[in-house]
Amino acid sequence: MREFASYVRSLNPQLPRDVWILQIGGLANAFGNGIVLPFLIIYLHNVRGIPLGIAGLVAAANSVCGFLSGFAAGTLSDRIGPRRVLIAALCVMAVAIGLFPLVHNAWEAFVLYGISGLGSGAFWPSQSTLVTGLTPANRRHSAFATQRLTMNLGVALGGLVGGVIASRSFTALFFLDAGTFLAYVVVLLRLTSPDLHPERESGSYREVVRNRVFMSYVGLNALVIATSIAVWVELLPPFAKNQAHVSPEGVGVIWAVDSLFVVVAQLPVAKLMEGHRRMRGLALMSVVWAGSLLGFDAAGYWTSGWTAAGLLAVITVVFAVGECLHGTIHLPLASDLASPRALGRYLAFSSQSWQIGWIIGPAGGGFLLQHAPYALWPVAAALQLAAAGWALGLERSLPRGVLRTPHVEPVAGLVAGPPG
Repeated sequence: MREFASYVRSLNPQLPRDVWILQIGGLANAFGNGIVLPFLIIYLHNVRGIPLGIAGLVAAANSVCGFLSGFAAGTLSDRIGPRRVLIAALCVMAVAIGLFPLVHNAWEAFVLYGISGLGSGAFWPSQSTLVTGLTPANRRHSAFATQRLTMNLGVALGGLVGGVIASRSFTALFFLDAGTFLAYVVVLLRLTSPDLHPERESGSYREVVRNRVFMSYVGLNALVIATSIAVWVELLPPFAKNQAHVSPEGVGVIWAVDSLFVVVAQLPVAKLMEGHRRMRGLALMSVVWAGSLLGFDAAGYWTSGWTAAGLLAVITVVFAVGECLHGTIHLPLASDLASPRALGRYLAFSSQSWQIGWIIGPAGGGFLLQHAPYALWPVAAALQLAAAGWALGLERSLPRGVLRTPHVEPVAGLVAGPPG
């Protein structure tokens, strides 16, 4: 019993107070995302009558616009501070999502979700820069793991609530999501932005692009996201509903199972990865995802209704193991590879790998889902196996000091838990 208690205490991420406050805001924001994201394409296709292929392009348009704004956000995060950029991004998204109930045609969806994408593109690099700036270097894997945990907790609760609300009214979904963006702004107003780097004016994107190892890492993550999380978030719900006849409540349960498992497993996985090679962890992640994607395909083909929902939820638990590995490794390694004077720009490129993945995944996958739905998941699985090979090959080029996730003991002077 004492050993178990000691193990539980060892999972404490020992983060500074401001980082905990930031995580609380992220929890509220993730709750809103969980309400809307599983049901967005269902809303566009099943409620507004927009074809699945076009609905997939709407989701991709969000990422295209995010790609355009992300680079500006990285520069601004270095020059004026990430907190200001993050607040502006949240306000833009609140307005766009709050107007989404007015959508009746595809072009309206493109406009509003594109505007939301401008905010989303600025959100991720500014938030990542803020977390990095507020956290000691040897605790960043714990900070980003905790961020993944709190966001998944919010998404889990949001998915359950959203499944109930979506059966009655989609309008309430969008209003609630917009409200959570504004709640996050209120939390951010309590934070002190980290000091700006004295050489921030000399940093440039040219420096980032010349870092071949970092750019290869960005490309790897784009492939990984396009064929895993992007298709899971955007395309598994309509696949489950239209191929396996899973109800909105069932989709909400699948979404919640994923998020709740990450909540439980994220910190143990982060602790387990300490001292281990990061790129081997990413290769394992891709193999886990490949198997899960094939499982989704089989479940959708052979089962239906609540049986399908249950099986998809079980397979989603395996998929979530890969998410925990990604949450522990990806952003901490990106931060370690970055130059401090251009941290915002480096993390903007890192965030753009997500945007590229979210462009390619829903756009290509949406048309596959429309014309050959059972081909989507095997194609994605094959590309995940290719990503595993890429990760192992890239390991040879990494600086020796960043090969492994840091192994650290509790640090005196840091807050032991969330502020009370």
